[in-house]
Amino acid sequence: MSNSRYLVEDHPMKAILTFSVPIMLGNLFQQLYTMTDSVIVGRFVGENALAAVGASYSLTSVFISVAIGGGMGASVITSRAFGSADYSKMKRCISTSLVAFLIISIVLCIFGLIFSPLILEALNTPENISGDASAYLRIYFAGLPFLFMYNILSSMFNALGKSRIPLFLLIFSSLLNVVLDIIMVGPLQMGVQGAGWATLISQGVSALLSFSILVHTLRSYEGDNGKYYDKNLLSPIFRIALPSILQQSTVSIGMMLVQSVVNSFGSEVLAGFSAAMRIESLVVVPMAAMGNTMSTFTAQNLGAMQKERIKDGLRDAYLIVIAAALLICVALELWNAPIIRMFIGEEGTSDAMKTGTGYLSFMGWFFALIGFKMIMDGTLRGAGKMKVFTVANIVNLSIRVIIAFAAAPVFGIQAVWIAVPIGWGANWIISSIGYQKLKL
Repeated sequence: MSNSRYLVEDHPMKAILTFSVPIMLGNLFQQLYTMTDSVIVGRFVGENALAAVGASYSLTSVFISVAIGGGMGASVITSRAFGSADYSKMKRCISTSLVAFLIISIVLCIFGLIFSPLILEALNTPENISGDASAYLRIYFAGLPFLFMYNILSSMFNALGKSRIPLFLLIFSSLLNVVLDIIMVGPLQMGVQGAGWATLISQGVSALLSFSILVHTLRSYEGDNGKYYDKNLLSPIFRIALPSILQQSTVSIGMMLVQSVVNSFGSEVLAGFSAAMRIESLVVVPMAAMGNTMSTFTAQNLGAMQKERIKDGLRDAYLIVIAAALLICVALELWNAPIIRMFIGEEGTSDAMKTGTGYLSFMGWFFALIGFKMIMDGTLRGAGKMKVFTVANIVNLSIRVIIAFAAAPVFGIQAVWIAVPIGWGANWIISSIGYQKLKL
């Protein structure tokens, strides 16, 4: 039991690395879900199929963000209960969160199945790919409860300091997804729908395994759960979960709105942009892991009445992000062309290639900014200070959308990605000012 309290006992750098490395590896495997869909569909079916999955991606990312943000919010309350060794409350937080978000996922599933075709139309999805995009989305929304449950369960494991368990489960489910993708898109020739079914089955198996392991894990902690649904915990859970969902969703909502701008340039540009988005989702993994780590690190240390450790942890997290950003910059500047070609193949159009490489070569210089933003957002979330957190992320979203809509029709597709680091930087500055006022 004492070993599981390393976030409040070990040296901050050691504790942060111990906690974050499994999250980083797990998130990398999680990104394989969508990346595998894109690579296999793009190479085996064609560029239009890649564009169809890409057109769905901005919309699916919004729902993924709701699941991840909800898990983060619920994990903060769970982490505090764990840090103060109140294991009865900890168990009630976990079970209440699972029940609440299962209900939410079912509601969103129904909403998505009904309205996704209308949303695709509103996003100016090219007609030549709208059928495949709609088919992929229907399968995706059918599996939304599995997606939600897996993400909430992963957050609960992280709140207990057991970040290795989600890693192992993600490795298993990602490999399963790869195998199913190859079979369904290849020999079975199910096209875009095969990629959707592969993802749904993989997430479903992973969610069921996660639930079984969590039930077994909770038995090792003393304390009676009392009741599986405690409505008195809903208010503190959602007070943090809702801004966390907003924070996670700002990038995704911004991408969805910006997607309508990108779609207007045609399916070839959309294919290149979609490939670049897959790479971006991969390279921001260490940054997101630092944000998640600082959320749990801050919450547990506040629960254990050790505020002085938070500042040291923040410093160490910044150092890790800077190192990761340097490696990412070098990789994207040297290999952006072969990376994009991996998605669109040798026969990919010049517009797709130019769009994908242009995005990656520009953005490679700025990923430290999103790392700084996520670290500070995670710290504020762990401290439960959500007002500044919310304002910062709304400003981020607004900057990206306004610049894309105003400038892209005039200056071209490049305006879409010029807005991104500006939004990240503004978010970080506002969050940093809010942190300074906390005086932790």
